[in-house]
Order: sequence, then structure tokens, then C-alpha cells
Amino acid sequence: MPKRVCVQLVAGSYLGGILNSLTQTCCLLPLPFCGPNVINHYFCDTNPLLKLTCADDHLNELLLVTFNGTISMSVLFVIIISYAYILVSILRIRSAGGRHKAFSTCASHLLTVTLFYVPAGLSHMQPGSKYSLQMEKVTAVFYTMVVPMLNPMIYSLRNKEVKDVLRRATAKNIFASCPLTKLTPIS
Repeated sequence: MPKRVCVQLVAGSYLGGILNSLTQTCCLLPLPFCGPNVINHYFCDTNPLLKLTCADDHLNELLLVTFNGTISMSVLFVIIISYAYILVSILRIRSAGGRHKAFSTCASHLLTVTLFYVPAGLSHMQPGSKYSLQMEKVTAVFYTMVVPMLNPMIYSLRNKEVKDVLRRATAKNIFASCPLTKLTPIS
């Protein structure tokens, strides 16, 4: 990829992130907050803040869903376009072994991207009327803590030695817990 395209992608990502954050923050600042100003979440996010407002927050909800929907869909579009190019390139590989190795690499990356973007997208694209704070906390924990912990395991499963050790450990545990293996022979 040319350096110019890389710089444009990075600059676009930063500009989009700054524009989104600035718009959300500027629209939240004039809202009055009342009641127990305690955010029922483990990090400060826009949806839990909107739950604490005393005023009409429909404009903020509309902005939140619009911005997050646009950002999520554009990122998804870029990923799909990238994978289409990758798929075309892989299919041009003549050797079956080369294609298998390339598909293996792409599969682990695609799994990681899917595990991150599905809960993040579901969490940030729901309107306030359907918003569940408990569900938001579960999905937020999933995409901020569980997925990063799974990344090393997902990528290490491409290693043949790790796969063999996992197979042996799984086979031992399955047979060790099987009640039929503990029967004593009848004499």
C-alpha cells in the first residue's frame, strides 16, 4: 500500500474520532444532570451519561446512533473491501498449501475482528428506547476485556505444536471424565 494511502487512512481515523468525540461532548455539556450522579458502568460512556440527564435527550440519541452507525458501517465496509481483495489474491495462489496457509492466517484475523466488532456494534448502535444498561455492561466487558485476552490464544492456535498439545490435553480430559473408562471388569 502506498505511504500516501496509509497516511490518509490514519488521518481519516483520527479526524473521525476527534469529530465524533467533540460532537458528543459538546451536545452533552449543556444538558442538566440530576439525581444520583453516579454512572452505573465501569467506564464513562455516552449512553450511561444520557441515562442521568433530566432533559430531553432525543437529539443526543439521534446523534449517537447516527455517528456510531456511520462509523461502524464505514469500518465494516473497509474491512469487507479489504477481505474481498485478500480473497481474490488468495484465489490466485497456485499451490494448495499456499492457499491453505493464507486462509488460515485470514481466518484467525477475521475471527478476532468479528469477536470485537459484533458486540461493540451491538452495544453502540441501539437507540436509547431499547437500551439496556446491564446488556451494555456485559458487551463492554466482552469487547474491552475478553476479546483482548482471547487474541493470543486465537493467533497461537495457528501454531502446529500448540494445536497438538491442545488436542492431547483435550483427549486426556475427555477420557478421564468418561464414566465408562472407570468400570471394573467382571470376573
